[in-house]
Amino acid sequence: MTTLLHIDASVRSERSLSRKLSQAFVDAWVEQDGNTKVIVRDIGRNPPPFITEEWIAAVFTPQAHMTAEKREALRLSDELIEELNRADVIVLGTPMYNYGMPAQLKSWFDNVIRIGKTFSFDLGRGDYPLEPIMDGKKLVTLSSRGEFGFGPGGIRESMNHLDTHIQTCAHYLGVNETHTISIDYQEFGDARHEASIADAFDTVPNLVKQLAGAKKPQLSPA
Repeated sequence: MTTLLHIDASVRSERSLSRKLSQAFVDAWVEQDGNTKVIVRDIGRNPPPFITEEWIAAVFTPQAHMTAEKREALRLSDELIEELNRADVIVLGTPMYNYGMPAQLKSWFDNVIRIGKTFSFDLGRGDYPLEPIMDGKKLVTLSSRGEFGFGPGGIRESMNHLDTHIQTCAHYLGVNETHTISIDYQEFGDARHEASIADAFDTVPNLVKQLAGAKKPQLSPA
């Protein structure tokens, strides 16, 4: 059984294209594999709090010295990490805000990228002391962007701090396969935008087939 962690980061509701796109991906996956388990985490409507000095202190407190207050400070972080740990595929719906990720999504990453939980730290590794603890996860990012040309070789490639930041952070969550489907031209609202929407939604089922498997194994005749 495959477990999807479906995260939405948009603050919009019914008008959000990234929400519609991520839901289309989840629906297509479930249609192909009815045994799929879906964990839903809506950080757009219910954002994780920003980490605090107290949170950091709790993270670096040895277990033997943990207090009830420190455990409470990490309660949501523990819950988010447990969801992540159970997931085989992270389905992330997010808009691009000011050329990067929404604050809600950054807060989610800050809550789940945690020493001893999702990554280990060892200075014996030299200049690369951090290593992910989890492994084998896939990430599918489904995004919407106001402008265009954010892909490789595009006129705004250097301004794309959404995909690059997500990619960097995802490494420390055990992600070793990533895919991105994006809708562009949203601020223009012209024919290019409509074509981008159609192309993104057409791409979704093809990517689902690629990741979930186009065909179920055939049973050998008795």
